Amino acid sequence: MEIAERAARQIKKLDPSDAARIRTFLRNRLSQIDNPRQLGAPLRGSELGSYWRYRVGDYRILCEIRDDRLLLL
Repeated sequence: MEIAERAARQIKKLDPSDAARIRTFLRNRLSQIDNPRQLGAPLRGSELGSYWRYRVGDYRILCEIRDDRLLLL
């Protein structure tokens, strides 16, 4: 799993408890499964085929899923 620099900056701007909740989700749930598509939902649209979203509380995490890696946007 890779985290884009912009995504890392956005997480740092969040309330500490929300940021911790997102980090926990990424570390304990998303990075531990073989197929990240099991937890998320695809974004709709012809240009958005490789993009997925994950809901963590009131936040949405956007990711691009490629066969060999997961990139948080």
